[in-house]
Amino acid sequence: MRTTRTARTAAALVAVIALAVGCSGSGGKDSEDKPDASGGGGQGVNTPRLKIAMVTHSGEGDTFWDIVQSGAKQAAAKDNVQFLYSNDKEAKGQAELVQAAIDKKVDGIVVTLAKPQAMQAVLGKAKEAGIPVVSINSGSEFSAKFGALSHIGQEESVAGEAVGTELADQGKKKVLCVIHEQGNVSLEQRCDGVRKTFKGTVENLNVDGTNAPGAQSSIEAKLQADKSIDGIVALGAPIAALAVKAKDDAGSKAEIATFDLNAEVVRRLKAKEVSFAVDQQPYLQGYLAVDELWLYKTNANVLGGGKPVFTGPALVTEKDVPQLEKYTARGTR
Repeated sequence: MRTTRTARTAAALVAVIALAVGCSGSGGKDSEDKPDASGGGGQGVNTPRLKIAMVTHSGEGDTFWDIVQSGAKQAAAKDNVQFLYSNDKEAKGQAELVQAAIDKKVDGIVVTLAKPQAMQAVLGKAKEAGIPVVSINSGSEFSAKFGALSHIGQEESVAGEAVGTELADQGKKKVLCVIHEQGNVSLEQRCDGVRKTFKGTVENLNVDGTNAPGAQSSIEAKLQADKSIDGIVALGAPIAALAVKAKDDAGSKAEIATFDLNAEVVRRLKAKEVSFAVDQQPYLQGYLAVDELWLYKTNANVLGGGKPVFTGPALVTEKDVPQLEKYTARGTR
């Protein structure tokens, strides 16, 4: 697994948090009664019960967010936190869900900024209500501006550049970058990053990620129409699976790379149906976000020192499969 200095910084932060947790007490009755979300043992904290909401831009069927939630639930179980999750792929709907969390007087909010302008006003209301916010996954450049304590995720442009460099090293000439959610700034940044370092041609293709048959048909039609495409970049694990099917049906020889990791992507890496994946560690994003809000509420801690906390990128190939299989099988990678 090839990683970057910024990705390794996240591992150091986990160690710091673990030390803080170790000093937090022997565990209260409420937390002792809660199951460990990962199936492991151990006690929770004895700090007051908190309520933390996570509101994302996820569409239906995106398994990436299942992994984010796994991390958040693990931290919540440890931290004596009631975890509330909601999502809406439409910017207006997501903003309304954040307002609903404010109305519930939650103790903290975790939010994605895929469509940032729609979130600015409602996050201002969260600040007025004294509710701390941590942003994750997307929109890092808007996080501090909108009043968040910090941002946890990967730098999307840098991740895209890493993909472009890898594809260039593989000798690819023409790449299709599949955007599965129009208007999502993070997805556009990924393709822009690929374009910046790739020495050949990069063409964007917009599909509806919540309509799997339609998305697969669009990719297949593009591959049939342009036989010179020798590389496909999927921007999410579910799209990678559709791209494999579309490639086979189109009789294309294009190789597939993808952002994000799950059990199916690991299986496809092992079968050499996907050449490499970009891991941004979604479990870590969910875990650190909840843990940071707990630390802030109980000890006034803030991660990052005013800078984003990076959880990726790391490039994963079939060589990493033996190490990752057991983790993806349990839904934590």
